[in-house]
Amino acid sequence: MSAAILLLLAGCTAAPAPRAHATMQCLDAARLDDQRIISAGRVNRGDVAFRPEERVGGRGNVAAFSIDTHEVTNRQFAVFIAATRYVTAAERTDADGQRHGAAVFDTHRHMWIVDRSADWRHPQGQGSSIEGRDFFPVVQVSYEDAVTYAHWHGRRLPTENEWERAARGDAPAPAALHAEAFAQDGAPRANTWQGVFPVVDQGADGFAGLAPVGCFPANTNGLYDMVGNVWEWTSDWFAYDAAPVTEGYAREHDPQHIAEHVIKGGSYLCSDNFCSRFRSGSRQPSDPSEGMSHVGFRTVGDAP
Repeated sequence: MSAAILLLLAGCTAAPAPRAHATMQCLDAARLDDQRIISAGRVNRGDVAFRPEERVGGRGNVAAFSIDTHEVTNRQFAVFIAATRYVTAAERTDADGQRHGAAVFDTHRHMWIVDRSADWRHPQGQGSSIEGRDFFPVVQVSYEDAVTYAHWHGRRLPTENEWERAARGDAPAPAALHAEAFAQDGAPRANTWQGVFPVVDQGADGFAGLAPVGCFPANTNGLYDMVGNVWEWTSDWFAYDAAPVTEGYAREHDPQHIAEHVIKGGSYLCSDNFCSRFRSGSRQPSDPSEGMSHVGFRTVGDAP
């Protein structure tokens, strides 16, 4: 993993690993592993009010598609692993027998590190576990891992346009920073970092760390956690169609990120004082070969 990526993603840094506990679940069985149809229509891409890389601008057309109502869970991913014997990027070894590992935030040094023991079963590295966390979003999955899972189900990852249409329909991104993560009365509508980052996450939303899927209200399309909890992989390159690799923000300001994929929605590590990307219009580049402890995914498919 490049030092540039670790420094960039330190902008959305991690909370301490939650304690092990009995299986936590917010959605009942009838609402788990479900999908919704998103109608064909227009999407207002990006967000002009905040960061330069989000000013992708323009409107796009999106065909009808189906999308998972929640992020892929540890339980769902475990079924895939058991059936296919797939080995994730973090679990593979190089020619010298060294394990690849994945990115974990060091809560003592307040920085991202590559932990060779980290993978989807041990998201915070050695000593961590997903025991009791069946319904938490799977993390420490690379772009390839996510694509392979999706293809096994006959599905794929969403484009950035599809993801944004699922998040807010044809409406433009809200101008107010907290419009999607909090209700007008201040009640949390997403799992984000409350408090001064990275010193303390007060957990005012009920979770000082990752939350099970579906613990916060669904959006108007019936989708959970489109903002906060974990960033989500999309199939788009950071050098988006509106500004290809020969021009635009990606070329002028972040040439090292051109070959990286867009992740969307922010995570439980985003706070007011640092990151502040708990918005559907936010976008960030991520190395497709790496897993991280605050990045997951959901899948889409063609509408029936």
